Amino acid sequence: MMDIQSCSELSEPPQMLPPSPGTFVDREELIQHVGDFAVSQGYVVTIKQSKRDRVVVLGCDRGGVYRNRRKSADESSAECTRRRKTGTRLTNCPFEAVGKKDDGLWVLTIKNGTHNHEPIKDISEHPSARRFTEREILIIKEMTEAGLKPRQILKRLRQSNPDLLSTPKHVYNVKAKLRQGNMTVRNFKSLGPQKSAVRNNYLAVTKPSWRQRNPPRVPNLIGGRFVDSQSFTSIDVLNPATQRVVSQVPITTIEEFKAAVFAAKRAFPLWQNTPIVTRQRIMFKFQELIHRDIDKLARIITAEHGKTLKDAYGDVLRGLEEVEHACGLATLQIGEFVSNVSNGTDSYSIREPLGVCAGICPFDFPAMIPLWMFPISVTCGNTFILKPSEKDPGAAVMLAELAVEAGLPNGVLNIVHGTNDIVNAICDDDDIKAVSFVGPNAAGAYVYARASTKGKRIQSNVGAKNHAVVMPDASVEATLNALVAAGFGAAGQKCMALSTVVFVGGLNPWEDKLVEHAKAIKVNEGTESDADLGPVISKQAKEQICRLVQTGVDTGAKLVLDGRNIVVPGYEHGNFIGPTILSNVTINMECYKEEFFGPVLLCMRVGINVPISVPLPFSSFTSCKPSFAGDLNLDGKAGIQFYTRGKTVTQQWKDLPGSNDASLAMASS
Repeated sequence: MMDIQSCSELSEPPQMLPPSPGTFVDREELIQHVGDFAVSQGYVVTIKQSKRDRVVVLGCDRGGVYRNRRKSADESSAECTRRRKTGTRLTNCPFEAVGKKDDGLWVLTIKNGTHNHEPIKDISEHPSARRFTEREILIIKEMTEAGLKPRQILKRLRQSNPDLLSTPKHVYNVKAKLRQGNMTVRNFKSLGPQKSAVRNNYLAVTKPSWRQRNPPRVPNLIGGRFVDSQSFTSIDVLNPATQRVVSQVPITTIEEFKAAVFAAKRAFPLWQNTPIVTRQRIMFKFQELIHRDIDKLARIITAEHGKTLKDAYGDVLRGLEEVEHACGLATLQIGEFVSNVSNGTDSYSIREPLGVCAGICPFDFPAMIPLWMFPISVTCGNTFILKPSEKDPGAAVMLAELAVEAGLPNGVLNIVHGTNDIVNAICDDDDIKAVSFVGPNAAGAYVYARASTKGKRIQSNVGAKNHAVVMPDASVEATLNALVAAGFGAAGQKCMALSTVVFVGGLNPWEDKLVEHAKAIKVNEGTESDADLGPVISKQAKEQICRLVQTGVDTGAKLVLDGRNIVVPGYEHGNFIGPTILSNVTINMECYKEEFFGPVLLCMRVGINVPISVPLPFSSFTSCKPSFAGDLNLDGKAGIQFYTRGKTVTQQWKDLPGSNDASLAMASS
C-alpha cells in the first residue's frame, strides 16, 4: 500500500493552460486577453519585449528556483567561474506568447505554453498586485513635492484604493526613481488582476476583432474573454429567408475546449462560496439588461432562425421567465434542520452545487433554451459550459455578453462552438459533472448513453409528437384558431408544436374551414410587418419535410393543402414552406412515425394526447413516452435538484456531567 508521502511525490502539479491564440483589433486588446486569461489560470504575464507598431513578446512574471550557489571545496577557479555564470541566476519560466501585427490586425501565437512552477493560489499576493498605476505614480510625485512621507502618501492612496497591497518601502522606491528623473517608473508593468475585471472585460469586447470580420466570426467565451477561435474550420450561419451569410461559427479546437473547462473549474471554488444573494443580484441585473436589449436579441434570432419577430420576442420572453425564477432561488435552496435528534445531536440538510455543468442546445429556441440552462445552474453556484446550436448561435453569445456585463465573474459562464467533436468532449470530460441536452431523438439517446457511462448526471430532452383530439361538439372558431396556431406557429419548429390532429367523427365537417384558416396565414420574411410564418431553418430541413409529405401521399394519405412550392416575392431563395395538411393518415405511415419539424398538420382518427404549451419555470413537464431520459427535469423544483446535490450534516454538542468516557454504542435519544 502506497503511503501518503509517496503519493504526493508522484502527483503532477496542476496544469496551467496558455490563452487561446487569435486575432485582435489592436495591441492593447491582445495584451489584455493574455493578461486576463493568465490570471484565471494562476500566473501573471509581463511584457518582455515590445515594438509598439510591430511586435510584443509576453512572458510569465514568475520564475522557478535559484540554483545552488554554494562552491564545492575541491572546485577549481575556472570551474567556479563557469558555475557562477550558468548556475547562480534565477531560472526563468519558459512561457512565451508573441503578438505580431499583420495586415492591420494583431495575431497572437503561443511560442511556449509550459511553466516551471506551481499556479499562484492567491493572485492578489503576487508582487504585480503591489505595483502602482500611472495615476498613483503621479499622485506620489505631487505628494513628494508637497513634503509628505511614504507612510502619509500610502495612507492617502488607500483612501481611494482600499485594496492596495503596497508598503511604504514600495512608495520609497518610487520616490527614488522619481528623483532620478524616471517619471514612468517602469514602461511596461506586469498584467496583474484588476479590481473591476468584469467591467474591463465587457468594455474590451464592445469592439473586438471577431466583429471586425466580414462576415463576423462568432467568438468563444473562455475565462471571461470573448476570443476568436484558432480553428481554421468554420460553418456559415445563413439567413433562412435570403441565404445571406449572417456570421461564421468556428469548430472549436479540443485545446480551446479544455481551456474553457479549466477556466470553469478554476472559477468554481470562489463562485460556490459567493453568497446566494450576490448571485441573485447578478441575475436581477441580467434580467434588466435582457429587457434593455430585447429588440437586438429578437432581430438576431429572426436573422439566423427565420421565425417572425413576434415569435422571436416570445422566444426571449419565455427564457426571461427562467431568469426571473433564478432571481428568487434563495428561498428554493433552503434546507431542513432537525434539532436534538438524539441527546446533544442536531442534523441539517443543505443543497450544494455540483461543480462544472454543461448545456447542449438545439436551434429551435436560440434564446429560451440557453436561458433554461445556465441562469439556474450558475445561481445554484455551479460554473457552466454552453454549446449553442451551430445554426443560430448569435442570441446565446449576446446573452453571454449581457451576463458578463451584469457582473458574472470570469470563468463562471463559458461558450464553445462546434458539432460532434465538442458534444463528445462534453460527454467524456471528467471535470464536467452534469449535462443538459435538448434536441432530436437519436442525438439525445446518444448523449444520454455516452455521458451516463462516464457517471455524469444527465437530462436529455428529445423530440415530441403532440396530438390534439377534436370532439364533434367543439367550438368551431376557437378550435380552428388553436389548431392553426399550435400547428403552424414558428413554422412548426418547436418541440411543443402540434403535429397530429385526431378528429372524432371524421375530418369532413372541419376540412374546408381548416383549409380556409390555413390559407389566411401570411408567409413572409420574419421582419416583414405582415409575416405570420417565416422560413424553416435550412435547405436540408425543407428537403426533409417535403420528403416526409411525399411519403405520406405515396402511402395513401390525402394532400388537402400543399405548401411545398410556395414562393415569397423578394425572397425567392428562402427556405419557405406554406401550411400543409395531410388527411387519412395512419399510424403505420412514415410521416406519422417520424417527427415533423415543419408547418405540417396530420389529420387522423386515433390518439390520446392533447397539445400543451411551454411550461412556466416553476412547473415541470415531461412525457410518459421516451421523450426524456434522466431523473430530473429542467423546470420547477426538479431543475434546482438537478443542478444541486443534497448533503446531510450531523453535529454533536455535548456537555453532559458525570462521564468523560467515549461510548461505542449506537446513538439514540
